[in-house]
Amino acid sequence: MKTNTSYTMKNINLLFIAGISLLMASCSGTVDNSPEAKRKQLSELKQQKQQLEIEITQLEDELDADRDIEYINIKTTTAQQQLFEHFIEVTGKVEADQEVNVSPEGSGIITEILVKEGQFVTKGTKLASLNTDMLEQNIEEAKISLELAQTTFDRQKNLWDQKIGSEIQFIQAKSNKESMERRLESLLAQKDMAQVKSPVDGTVDMIFLKNGEIAGPQIPFARVVNINKIKIYGDIAETYLTKVDKKENVVVEFPAIDRQLTSKIDQIGNYIDPNNRTFRVRLNVDNKDNLIKPNMISILKIRDYVADSAIVMPSLLVKHDFKGEYTFVVDDSQDVKKAKKVYIKTGVSNNNMTEITEGIAAGMLVISEGFDQVIDGTPVKY
Repeated sequence: MKTNTSYTMKNINLLFIAGISLLMASCSGTVDNSPEAKRKQLSELKQQKQQLEIEITQLEDELDADRDIEYINIKTTTAQQQLFEHFIEVTGKVEADQEVNVSPEGSGIITEILVKEGQFVTKGTKLASLNTDMLEQNIEEAKISLELAQTTFDRQKNLWDQKIGSEIQFIQAKSNKESMERRLESLLAQKDMAQVKSPVDGTVDMIFLKNGEIAGPQIPFARVVNINKIKIYGDIAETYLTKVDKKENVVVEFPAIDRQLTSKIDQIGNYIDPNNRTFRVRLNVDNKDNLIKPNMISILKIRDYVADSAIVMPSLLVKHDFKGEYTFVVDDSQDVKKAKKVYIKTGVSNNNMTEITEGIAAGMLVISEGFDQVIDGTPVKY
């Protein structure tokens, strides 16, 4: 554009010189060479020169106005008030509501396994039987002894009712009978303890032992799990202790199964773990389709801040310099739209979004793309 302007100016000057020359030539051909005539001609030429200079200035201004402006292409987003929430995110630990390692109450060799892994059982269902041969013999002996003791007692009682015999013989017979009854009850209880039973309703998740192996109270036989209801635990930093409320809904995400649910906190721990300075919360959740499994990775999102009408913008648009935080907006107060640097104050941030507490008002155009190519006053278009 500078070359075009120079070329135009040169043409105008040539025209000006040519006009002056023509006038002077016309004047030289005139007969009147008196000083009065020359002064008149000079005055006319000066007026023409002044008019030409005015026209030259106008043309220069028009050429400058038409000169190309280098614009930066941008995109904008309109600032507006909206609901803004901040969430604490912690990893949750999923546990079955009922997960039991089942062991027999007595000891013995496993003779029969009555269930399979994956089978649903109810409380009291027999899972396996132990060898009870020795107990059976003892029970038979105890029954025989009890029959004898019962017969002896009956006879002594008849004699005692007839005032025959001594009282000590009657008491001994009664005591012996009752002792045999208690022994038989004990042996029958031991036989019952040789049956491995499920203490809860649930699914047999795993069987640890096989037929012929020794089972005992300290040796788990199987694991029975009921996951119709699950418990989710989360450890939260103690700094949030006053911000966690049972009334707040908690969003729980399970990335492995692409599921999300909402629940409330059932319990807030009263103990701070000295190792990591956290307290524990627990959620009780229904799991009727049994899709959520114990130890599955979960993410708890607990809301600790909410603003009903906040100005929010992507955190990426918040810049920093030695004066503080700033962003760029569009200044459209003149014919040419320009980028304007605005210093701001920020609040909390969540999910790559930041609350703006000062500096941005609803309706302002914030530069969302191209902001890294502008400075304060850069011409922009969008």
